[in-house]
Amino acid sequence: MNREDFPMLKKDIIYLDNGATTFKPQSVINAIANYYINYCANAHRGDYNISFKVDQEYENARDAVKDFINAQKREEIIFTNGATNSLNMIATGFFANNIELGDEIIITKSEHASNVLPWFRIAKNNNAVIKYIELDDNHHVTLENLQKIITPKTKIIALAHITNVIGDIRPIKQICALAHQNNIFVVVDGAQSIAHMPIDVQDLDCDFFCFSAHKMCGPTGVGVLYGKKELLEAMEPADMGGGMNESFNNENEVLLKSLPARLEAGTPNIAGVIGLHAAIDYLQAINMHNIYEYEVKLREYLVDKLSKISHVDIINLNSKTGIVAFNIDGVFSQDVAYYLNRYNICVRSGSHCAKILNDETKVKNTIRISLYFYNTYEEIDKLVDLLSDKQKIINEMF
Repeated sequence: MNREDFPMLKKDIIYLDNGATTFKPQSVINAIANYYINYCANAHRGDYNISFKVDQEYENARDAVKDFINAQKREEIIFTNGATNSLNMIATGFFANNIELGDEIIITKSEHASNVLPWFRIAKNNNAVIKYIELDDNHHVTLENLQKIITPKTKIIALAHITNVIGDIRPIKQICALAHQNNIFVVVDGAQSIAHMPIDVQDLDCDFFCFSAHKMCGPTGVGVLYGKKELLEAMEPADMGGGMNESFNNENEVLLKSLPARLEAGTPNIAGVIGLHAAIDYLQAINMHNIYEYEVKLREYLVDKLSKISHVDIINLNSKTGIVAFNIDGVFSQDVAYYLNRYNICVRSGSHCAKILNDETKVKNTIRISLYFYNTYEEIDKLVDLLSDKQKIINEMF
């Protein structure tokens, strides 16, 4: 699907590591180049035509993000340098001042490091308690298991919408409803869902939602923090500096701008934001429903093929996304990745930044295939053919 739009796909590679980052279509590359070539200036700083053009394009991108995730207000869209930055801003800028001794933060052991370590730090600094939702037999989150651990001290539930190894889609809408009945905030890491399915933050009713552009055909180094306006207004800026203040005379007389500027100090990644807008336009032209449906069919095809190979052990057999984690019996995952690289097939191996997931799966490292709409059935056939002969893998390791 749309393979001709991606310069990287003209190279002799099969790219199956889309959970790490995605390739960029020519339209995104052109939008970034156009900024640098034709109207390269700072945002919200200049009183001349090309600066006005930058201001317009930058704020148009904010409106595009708002519409893409169906936020209620444009002020609820904050540009960051990625999902990791967004999650840290939420933890330190909002919750660090709202967490008390003994308050509980609920996560899972299948979260990405970016949705674990900020909460570890808050818990340590504020004497809060980290609690884990017990995963079911498929390593999925269920509403029932969440209900078991909620107490009057629970303050935060922080979950990935889709996890980056198990690939399960969490019931975020139902989780938010349960949480809000109990005065609990919900933070959603949307890094693995934003590029693969329609997102409606008003329908989900999450308090915060974060994602990165580079996982959705956009450039690296730019992301989004969505938050309900009243919560963002209560957030302490992570950075202080140019662009986010109205005036200052001394340490006691500092007046900050209103949202969203107050949370976007300094010169932003203007080219990245413009590239993100182009990526959104590109994905919307394909249609997010079409992307999701195609990926599910592609995954079903892959899992069916792998399941017929006796030495392949699939870790997340029953997930409904384009992520498939598996191992070859008796062969280290990284050795399999190196073997596939000999044939120009790009996969991920290791713990995938989910370093405590092995407590649940009892498997420390896996090979991860993460599919996207530009992957094909023919690519899967080549992958499966190379994995079908275990002795060939072992022989070529040495």
